[in-house]
Amino acid sequence: MTYELICKDPYSNARRGRITTDHGTIETPIFMPVGTLGSVKALTMEQVESTGAQIILGNTYHLYLRPGLQILQTAGGLHAFNSWNKPILTDSGGFQVFSLAERRKITAEGVTFSSHIDGSKHLFTPERVMDIERVIGADIIMAFDECCPGDACKQYAKESLDLTEQWLDRCMKRFKETSPLYGYQQALFPIVQGCVYPDLRQRAAENVARYEAEGNAIGGLAVGEPAEKMYEMIALCHTILPQDKPRYLMGVGTPENILESISLGVDMFDCIMPTRDGRNARLFTKNGIINIKNSRWKNCFDPLEKGGASPIDEKYSLAYLHHLFRAGEILALTLASLHNVAFYLWMVSEARKHIEKGDFAQWKGEAIRQFMQKI
Repeated sequence: MTYELICKDPYSNARRGRITTDHGTIETPIFMPVGTLGSVKALTMEQVESTGAQIILGNTYHLYLRPGLQILQTAGGLHAFNSWNKPILTDSGGFQVFSLAERRKITAEGVTFSSHIDGSKHLFTPERVMDIERVIGADIIMAFDECCPGDACKQYAKESLDLTEQWLDRCMKRFKETSPLYGYQQALFPIVQGCVYPDLRQRAAENVARYEAEGNAIGGLAVGEPAEKMYEMIALCHTILPQDKPRYLMGVGTPENILESISLGVDMFDCIMPTRDGRNARLFTKNGIINIKNSRWKNCFDPLEKGGASPIDEKYSLAYLHHLFRAGEILALTLASLHNVAFYLWMVSEARKHIEKGDFAQWKGEAIRQFMQKI
């Protein structure tokens, strides 16, 4: 994997870059639709591609449990299994471990957990997670970490970071001892943890930087801490992480979160929000956020969005989408998800254009005002 830094915004830390992998190039800043189980919910791969998506996510924890490693390896990896021929990134499962607090036990060795599907017992160690991510075969894979809550006390956050750093060393060692399984290269990103404590974040970022990995991730944010603290931690990481490597902010977030984080030097984003909110009748548009179930849309025959980013935006009316949600039609989930993912991809493409023009900082403020208002 290679990264080219093309240009910077003169009035912020926003960057325009290009990542090249064996499955294609990724123009940054980029949003990555989440395909936890190998699919972006409610969408076909052809529909995902139509949104302008350049890379999607899979999740190690979920894919390990279903469909399982034997099926994935027999298929030739996740690309062959789900017919997505562009880059894929896999999360290591650290966040799922965090979210399954009542089903897991954390030790220095790793994490023992009970499957949320059938209760069966499993052990994730750093070495095991690297082996699993080799089998899944994503182009970019994450190191195994512990994600502590955003409101964790400093002692807990320090102990968590101690563990994450020990695990990172073991991940890096295992990664170097093994080889890709399907004839193309994989890149391993370490993850900066440290909760909301500047000294811990600084320590974590300095430790991550010394590995000279092909890219770096910032994790443990948007997990309950105030937005201002999140931005403070991102800004701190920007001063330490290498300038010539991409930065991936994990699991963030709203259009405002993404644009603010781009201004702080972040290159890659993922979040379930576009599809989750779409399935719950919440649409992101260039003029604001729509709750399509509201009765005001019942007799509105305007297109979903004039000049919208999605190929279906001018084909279907707001009244029709309102009807589909009110009637409980499955098509409602597909159309809303398709629209929202396309909006997010359009938004980051606009960010790239404005970084190139040198007016990103000015554009960002008005864009956030428009995108986040409720209409």
